[in-house]
Amino acid sequence: MDITTLIGIVAGLGFLGSAIYMAAAKAGASILIFAQGAGFLIVFGGVLASVSVAFPLSEVMKLGSAMAAVFKGGSLKLGSFVDEAVELAGVGRKGVADMEKAVSGISNPFFRDGVQMVVDGYSEEEIADILETRISYREVRERAQTNLFQTMGMMAPAWGMIGTLIGLVIMLASFGGEQGGGTEALGAGMSVALITTFYGSVFANLFFIPMAAKLNSRIGHTTTLQSMFVEAAKLIQQRKHPLIVREKLNSFIPPKEWKTEA
Repeated sequence: MDITTLIGIVAGLGFLGSAIYMAAAKAGASILIFAQGAGFLIVFGGVLASVSVAFPLSEVMKLGSAMAAVFKGGSLKLGSFVDEAVELAGVGRKGVADMEKAVSGISNPFFRDGVQMVVDGYSEEEIADILETRISYREVRERAQTNLFQTMGMMAPAWGMIGTLIGLVIMLASFGGEQGGGTEALGAGMSVALITTFYGSVFANLFFIPMAAKLNSRIGHTTTLQSMFVEAAKLIQQRKHPLIVREKLNSFIPPKEWKTEA
């Protein structure tokens, strides 16, 4: 599990809850006024309805798995894979038979497929074309999840405003009317009006938009890693010296993670 995501959400809710408690206590009000079922239904139900209109049902049904993906473990450091690639480059210079024996021990399935193509005699251009196509379409699939969260983040405040309008209509229709509830109806209407805007902003800025940003970051990290594997497979196919492979792959990672000769 990505502990930073969990910490961020818990901390955000904790700070928000503490601030609400302090403000409510000072005003002599109950924090239960923020537990508004009608407002929650307007915002969350409205957001689900919007994404159901905007996206195919197959994408909407993946919402749960997309949220689970946000909480997956943090990305591995790119430098941890350089040593494996350098070792394989040394094995590849010995011959195809030795390389074939080493394929099954490769930890990353994308890199394993690339090295298997080297063993099977694919040209450098064929290896690069196949693997880069896989990268492109993986990005397309994963960005669909990102777009889902971005849309939810955009729609949540809008539905909060719709809830505000509903609350204002109730308030104005009830205030002063013969069948109205007077000041009690005024308070109820204002409660719905303000709480829905609050819910919409919290959903957007604490959950949906940050989740989209997290997935975008993961996509970029995975693309960099796989691009490094493409380059490694090409260098292995060219039978480059392990030292050259190490220096070339170091270009893909932060300087502090660069691998140096032992």
